[in-house]
Amino acid sequence: MNATSAATASAVTFVWLGMVLAISFLEAPLKFRAPGVTVPIGLGIGRIVFRALNAVESALAVVVVAAVALGGGTPGVTVLTAAVAVVLLVQLAVVRPRLGRRSDRVLAGEDLPRSRGHLWYVALEFLKAAALIALGVALLTV
Repeated sequence: MNATSAATASAVTFVWLGMVLAISFLEAPLKFRAPGVTVPIGLGIGRIVFRALNAVESALAVVVVAAVALGGGTPGVTVLTAAVAVVLLVQLAVVRPRLGRRSDRVLAGEDLPRSRGHLWYVALEFLKAAALIALGVALLTV
């Protein structure tokens, strides 16, 4: 893999990882601990924040995929890049729409138990974070 593509993909991967860690594992759970933040308010904030995060993640994924493709990524880097992209795609195309419909119901006043969809999203965030770490390290060693 050429050095410029590897450096670009590595930098973008670690920026992406930082965003996932900061939003998904810090901001998201902490907002519900703030005084006066109800579940509907937290959901409303979360929808806005995750919509923005996912838009930025999509752009970052395009940059990483392009850098790896244009730079002649090694098989390991290519597999990790594909894995991260697939996890993001599953989150955006499968899990997020279900969570959106559910949060619409909660915001409309329905009292619902904790969602399994939310647990799937969190599990995929852990998987994505692990794949981003592995990808970033792999890119640093090419």
